[in-house]
Amino acid sequence: MSTKTVSDSNAAVIEDRAQLVDYFARGEKPKDRWRIGTEHEKFVYWKTADHRAPSYEEPGGIHALLIGLTHYGWKPVYEGDNIIALSGPDGAISLEPAGQFELSGAPLENLHETCAETGRHLQQVKEVGDRLGIGFLGLGMWHDKTRAELPIMPKGRYKIMLSHMPRVGSLGLDMMLRTCTIQVNLDYATEADMAKKFRVGLALQPLATALFANSPFTEGKPNGFLSFRSNIWSDTDPARTGMLPFVFEDGFGYERYTDYALDVPMYFVYRDGKYIDAAGQSFRDFLKGELPAYPGHKPTIDDWADHLSTAFPEVRMKQFLEMRGADGGRWGRICALPAFWVGLLYDDAALDAAWDLVKGWSMDERETLRSAVPRLALDAPIPGGGKLKDIAGEVLDISAAGLNARARLNASGDNESGFLDPLREIVRTGKVPAQVLLDRFNGEWAGDITRVYEEAKF
Repeated sequence: MSTKTVSDSNAAVIEDRAQLVDYFARGEKPKDRWRIGTEHEKFVYWKTADHRAPSYEEPGGIHALLIGLTHYGWKPVYEGDNIIALSGPDGAISLEPAGQFELSGAPLENLHETCAETGRHLQQVKEVGDRLGIGFLGLGMWHDKTRAELPIMPKGRYKIMLSHMPRVGSLGLDMMLRTCTIQVNLDYATEADMAKKFRVGLALQPLATALFANSPFTEGKPNGFLSFRSNIWSDTDPARTGMLPFVFEDGFGYERYTDYALDVPMYFVYRDGKYIDAAGQSFRDFLKGELPAYPGHKPTIDDWADHLSTAFPEVRMKQFLEMRGADGGRWGRICALPAFWVGLLYDDAALDAAWDLVKGWSMDERETLRSAVPRLALDAPIPGGGKLKDIAGEVLDISAAGLNARARLNASGDNESGFLDPLREIVRTGKVPAQVLLDRFNGEWAGDITRVYEEAKF
């Protein structure tokens, strides 16, 4: 989730709706300026017998972890008196609501740089963690923690969201407190390019969810899902989640997404370092200067950017597109997710081939597939017959072709397609990460859930 770094009270006021639409148009970039931004979260735990999640303020806890990372050149970002994030050349480090640790990577030119950035970050957090007695896990959901066992980070927006979530869904608190994800942010050249990428991203997001499914346990027991993290989104808040059917309608573009975002209920207004609770209120009223939480004031473009970060569909647009379907995982899978999407979306021939594969699916068929994947992963039925695993290899081939065509080589002469190898192994074996965990839990681990810490640690 986003972290505010400065107050926006002096920013220019939005005078009309056209400025909201233009915000997306200003994200357009020529192909030679397209970049890759990778975000990944991990769970933090004490390396003690109880594997407790550290709080922010306790000795050696999350605050100490942040301070420890400043020795690598990271600069503190404050909210009030609390350090709640770090900024540096590798992007930003931020805290999710229960202390999940996130790197929002810098916009980079190729996947070799992306994976190197991931490696630097993991080395740094592990070095600091080792000194503090803290470890890190690559999973989609806490496998053994109840909500009550988890700490809350001192960020104003989280207080508002934690209060609002139970009003609109039964699993929103789980989303905030007990999940981790990997995401990738990608650019677009024009409105038409954005629309095509958005459509391919939504249609194939269930395949990404399946390949990265890594959350089969809740509170120490199998939960009946392979990606419970993905299932959580089905009952978080229907006003700000889902597959966005309008994206597949003729004429979809910046204006239609603007209308969607305007209809997403607000969470807050940020002014002078403080969050004003506007949960459930309308950004349309804000545009008129009639927001009940902040009467007589109109929004700035920074308020619009904040508001866009509070919508959680399977693909989200800001001034780039976010692919949001994957569970958290370890290093190889962190590198594999951007490879999957860059290969499909950053080469014209690959994008055309991916769209040809899915363009005949109806919206009902897309929704059915999305609903089936959290339980079935690659065994979910696809439109026209067969299962998702039947097209997984073909999609990876399309992605690999796109990466080969990019011809971005490292010092050894390797292109980017090797980053897909962890996904090819999943397709070869037919078992997603969650199924491997379940096999071990039901087999050699004899139901010992603590073995997950050794299996999934960084």
